[in-house]
Amino acid sequence: MNAPVALVVGGTSGIGLATARLLRDRGATVHIAARGEDRLAALSGTDPDLIGHRADGADLSAMAAVAAAIGTVDWLVVTLAGSEGVGPIADLDHAMLRRAFDAKFWAHLATVQAVLPHLAPTGSITLIGAVTARAGMPGTAGIAAVNGAVEALVKPLAAELAPIRVNAVSPGLVDTPWWSALPDEARRDYFAQAARRLPARHIATAEDIADITVTIATNRTVTGTVVEADGGARLVSMA
Repeated sequence: MNAPVALVVGGTSGIGLATARLLRDRGATVHIAARGEDRLAALSGTDPDLIGHRADGADLSAMAAVAAAIGTVDWLVVTLAGSEGVGPIADLDHAMLRRAFDAKFWAHLATVQAVLPHLAPTGSITLIGAVTARAGMPGTAGIAAVNGAVEALVKPLAAELAPIRVNAVSPGLVDTPWWSALPDEARRDYFAQAARRLPARHIATAEDIADITVTIATNRTVTGTVVEADGGARLVSMA
């Protein structure tokens, strides 16, 4: 039997890379699509069995070309994210928020549209949202709208595309390069303070979220579901 084929979009770091590695370790042939040439080149040295493709997830034609080159895709995982969208509503810049939607929501949607003709009938689509979509955190109205739009795709697409399965993971705080703008000491202090407030008392690693992502991507019984993997952040005040 041929190995299942996975395509992880945005898979050169953080949750995407951890997911790609775990899928590989479970026997899949794993392709990664990403914009960064340098990161793809580095990956060819550290993880030569992950097959890299340079493409922007928001570019419908580029992603369609990647999917056509791969052939049939069993598991599509979209881990694209941006760094914008946070701020009080009174000061929220509309141009910045449009960029945030471009970087995440429109990129998720374009990737799904591009790869869909190449998905196996028993395949799956797994998206990555975030806790901001379902929690009342001050200063997150913009990014909450972006992640809410991504997560809102799940149920209608699961019904529309059946038997292809569609799910999402909704992480909370995750120790990934997304936080690299903060100095190391400030990040450690913030994570330590946040962990004390979380019911789980734990800041997720990329591997924690990858484990859940791979489970719902590969389990034939799960569809139309957004799995909350936020350590309980939606249950408490993180302000």
